[in-house]
Amino acid sequence: MTDLNALLAAAPAERARTILADQLPDGIGVRADGATRPGSGESIELRDPSTGELVTTWADPGAEGGSFAVEAAVRGAATWAAANPFDRARILRDVAAAVSSRAEDLAVLESATTGKPLRDTRVEAAKAAEMFSYFAGWADKITGDTLPVPGEWLTYTRKVPWGVVVAVTPWNAPLFTAAWNAAPALAAGNAVIVKPSEFTPATSLRLAIIAEEAGLPPGVLTVAPGLGSTLGSALTGDPRVGKVTFIGSVPTGRSVASAAAAVGTPALLELGGKSANIVFSDADLDQAAHGAIAGIFSAAGQSCVAGSRLLVERAVHDELIGRVREGVRTLRLGDPLDATTEIGPVVTRPQYETVRALIDAGTSEGARLVSGDELSPGLRSAPWQGGNWVMPTILDGVEPDHTIERTEVFGPVLSVGTFDDEHEAVERANGTGFGLAGAVWTGDVSRAHRVAGAVDAGTFWINAYKTIHVAVPFGGVGDSGWGRSSGPGVLDEYTQTKAVWVPTAPPPPPFPSLTEA
Repeated sequence: MTDLNALLAAAPAERARTILADQLPDGIGVRADGATRPGSGESIELRDPSTGELVTTWADPGAEGGSFAVEAAVRGAATWAAANPFDRARILRDVAAAVSSRAEDLAVLESATTGKPLRDTRVEAAKAAEMFSYFAGWADKITGDTLPVPGEWLTYTRKVPWGVVVAVTPWNAPLFTAAWNAAPALAAGNAVIVKPSEFTPATSLRLAIIAEEAGLPPGVLTVAPGLGSTLGSALTGDPRVGKVTFIGSVPTGRSVASAAAAVGTPALLELGGKSANIVFSDADLDQAAHGAIAGIFSAAGQSCVAGSRLLVERAVHDELIGRVREGVRTLRLGDPLDATTEIGPVVTRPQYETVRALIDAGTSEGARLVSGDELSPGLRSAPWQGGNWVMPTILDGVEPDHTIERTEVFGPVLSVGTFDDEHEAVERANGTGFGLAGAVWTGDVSRAHRVAGAVDAGTFWINAYKTIHVAVPFGGVGDSGWGRSSGPGVLDEYTQTKAVWVPTAPPPPPFPSLTEA
């Protein structure tokens, strides 16, 4: 078990090196068949997001590593599909228990390598275990149907796994999304290759090691970190892959889906969002303010369902923004491994630059900076001064034609706009190409349900925000992707339906031959 007090006494980059050496003794590479195969391609840097310091370097496995991963997964898929479903369920329950028993180590590793606060990564590690436990319960309950048809037939269906599923996961929540994609695909009888971001490969690799130790057969869960342009392209363009899932940005998701489609492989896409938190004047403003703060500033805004747009009825705009501003001032930014820290840095330097540029675009187009104008003094001094720190930022007076209104920031930035009536609120909420999530805050139950039905979103909350669970369908519409990645229905995404016809009466005489006709 990790000695957190000892780690906190060390410099951030040094403790990250210690944690990596302890939990990934074979280093970073393609994890398959119980061993880690290092790459030999371009050198990739892993940096501490909170300080900017170099932690380690590792080599891209390239297209060769992608092919190696698929070969291992093809072998694993044959073994796993042939296993009794009750055995698959038992093994997945063992994986869930193993992940749960190592949750603190996983949380520390995630925090040290992504910069996410430990209070968040502890929750995500527990959720990862829950995902395997939930889908273990479904593994022996995947059934077909018996269908009545004309004539003397017994006709039934079977659910057949795709074989190899490639899951391309993002840098913002690598452990959570690896489990989110792997658990249902494994329950359905597939082998899975997780391709984590090159920025945050560590916890996905550790998850594979834990699963192996819990009894998952070789090749059934492979982790292949590497560059998207080399290893990623090799995986998504390999015809031996049965299905591809992707979580990430709209442009990259479309590229991945196109590459997969070129070889006849279907894709499940969970893409970006620009979700609206709609607050009416009859709402409980204390609750709405709390929901607005949690909806955008948890995880430093690096969440696809972040409530990045706050749409407020004009009559209560000033009062609500005052409460949000005061709440933001109490948020604690700092050392990700300090359990009292609430907000960490942006995970990658390129994303940090993107967030800063979009804030500047917002103010240049007329939005007013309410908070976030400068870093707190503690973050301007050693060791944090080189980190990817963005203060919780509120931009008020955002209009529908502003860049910040229509662009996913993926950082701790809240844009605020106003409306005068329900029709205008819904119209503005639907004014982007995204359709992932949203919420309404009101004391009028009828209006709550009207707005929930009218806003284009795969997930919608009433007087709440940002609660999701593995048992509930999740996904988007429009630019936010297609398909649903959780809930019982996701098992249909990871299986194909085969129809079987059995005659129950003697067959009719054969057709006359052409010579007899």
